[in-house]
Amino acid sequence: MPSLIVTVLAGSLFGLALAAPPGPMNAIIAEESVVRGWTAGFRAGLGAMLADAIFFVLTLAGIVAVIDRLSAVRPALYLAGGCLMLYFAVGAFEEARTATSFTDGGRDATTGFRKTLVLSLTNPYQIGFWLTVGVGLLEPGTLDVLAHAPAVGEALAGTVVVQTGSPALLVGFFAGIACWIVVYPAALAAAGRRVDAFAPVVAALSAAVLVGFGLLFLAMGTLRIV
Repeated sequence: MPSLIVTVLAGSLFGLALAAPPGPMNAIIAEESVVRGWTAGFRAGLGAMLADAIFFVLTLAGIVAVIDRLSAVRPALYLAGGCLMLYFAVGAFEEARTATSFTDGGRDATTGFRKTLVLSLTNPYQIGFWLTVGVGLLEPGTLDVLAHAPAVGEALAGTVVVQTGSPALLVGFFAGIACWIVVYPAALAAAGRRVDAFAPVVAALSAAVLVGFGLLFLAMGTLRIV
């Protein structure tokens, strides 16, 4: 039992390490949370989490690997994802301009869910993750949990190494993501209720993040075509 608990906790830590760093998904979750409340932010997080679950199933079935071998797929995904991020950034800038305070409601609370789901499904990095690290969650071997964390992985490599091949690791992984999409929107929504200026500032920052990643994806897609 102790080893099972350790495996679940390690998987949770892995899920948190992947879900927490700044990026387009967290930008959308932040925007939804401060403008429309915790429910909207949580649903946005569910969109990204559902995409991970879909990719995991498709990877186990071998479908993602087949798609990834097609040379035109990656550039197309980069271009599609980049255009979507820029499109969503326009909406975020509009939110920053019109949202004078936390509203706790307003527009359709499922908007964020659709945004993160579509963006995740067109994210080449997410596909690459499930083609490599994701499948390894259930294959016998070892996993360096923190080595795959964006930005800080190299510095934390070797800190937490666990045995793979256990469904408990996968359960912990999704539990870690679930924990993030509950706590992160709650913290932002709470701050939005206390500080009127918080909502438009966060919406503006979210828009800036989406613009940055959108331009990056467009550039990478163009380079791959050329």
